[in-house]
Amino acid sequence: MEERENLINDLIRLAFAEDIGDGDHTTLCCIPESAQGKAQLIIKEKGILAGVEMAEKIFHTFDKDMKINVFIKDGTEVNPGDIAFTVEGKVQSLLQTERLVLNVMQRMSGIATTTRKYAKQLEGTKTKVLDTRKTTPGMRMLEKEAVKIGGGVNHRIGLFDMILLKDNHVDFAGGIENAIKRAQKYCKEKNKDLKIEIEVRNFKELDEALKVGGVDRVMFDNFSVENTREAVKRIAGKYETESSGGITFDTLRDYAECGVDYISVGALTHSVKSLDMSLKAI
Repeated sequence: MEERENLINDLIRLAFAEDIGDGDHTTLCCIPESAQGKAQLIIKEKGILAGVEMAEKIFHTFDKDMKINVFIKDGTEVNPGDIAFTVEGKVQSLLQTERLVLNVMQRMSGIATTTRKYAKQLEGTKTKVLDTRKTTPGMRMLEKEAVKIGGGVNHRIGLFDMILLKDNHVDFAGGIENAIKRAQKYCKEKNKDLKIEIEVRNFKELDEALKVGGVDRVMFDNFSVENTREAVKRIAGKYETESSGGITFDTLRDYAECGVDYISVGALTHSVKSLDMSLKAI
């Protein structure tokens, strides 16, 4: 939790540094330091709101005296014309925080909106939609938080909180058995309590993984719907199951109905459209 906060604080500092540099000369040249004002966050497109809590953090990081009045919380469905919050304080502060707040909220809301669409498509099944590491560098914590707000599940935060033996790991390690056994040995030697997931590309690799055992989850990489159904039967509840690769929104439900526990979708974060909104003076 502390590491997450540190990363978010670093992101805010970097974002202000790249945007403001040695000063917002446009604002400084025409707005007196003593001027006070108020602005409102206006929604311009239907979707799921995300990033309100982050916006509060950005405002208060820049100017602790800014006052925010929240009307709509994260995770709420919004429509054009809705007012999410108002913020008041120094006009100079309002103008210098505006773009960063919008950049963060628009992206997070776009991710939450897309995730909610996928989560709704899975309603009535046991399957959960997972995000991936296909995130914007530096913004992963915010983007994964947006996935949760939208009703999805975080796969893993990074390379440090789970062992996921993917195709390249398997190939470089010399096969499924070597990869799994080395992971098990590593966890024991390093006293690491990490879940182990193995990615399989075909039934031969699946059978090898089942023979070795000692994993927590098996990922079916680019399996067809029919092969996924058969793979789930072979695992027979021994391990968690996940489908990944080549799955679209239109085929999502078909894979879920095979009985997989999770479906990972890179599109939740890597190519999402931002939700339109603006921060305007009152």
